[in-house]
Amino acid sequence: MKTLQILGTGCPKCMKLAENTEAAANHLGIPYRMEKVTEITKIMAFGVMATPALAVDGAVKFSGKIRRRKKSNGSSPRRDRAR
Repeated sequence: MKTLQILGTGCPKCMKLAENTEAAANHLGIPYRMEKVTEITKIMAFGVMATPALAVDGAVKFSGKIRRRKKSNGSSPRRDRAR
């Protein structure tokens, strides 16, 4: 069983990250335990300086942004950008 840790103070972005993470784990059929780490000292112990952040089994995977779910066909949703 994976331990998914949402690191953040409980802001709307942190809640959205938790929602997206839970949806992705359920979609993939991964057994997990969700833990929300909201105390600043505990967040800093992970070495995180920007929230929200996601840690899996204690290892930080990314911080400072919300990752979007990929589409079911495996492609990532992208915005059209003018170059």
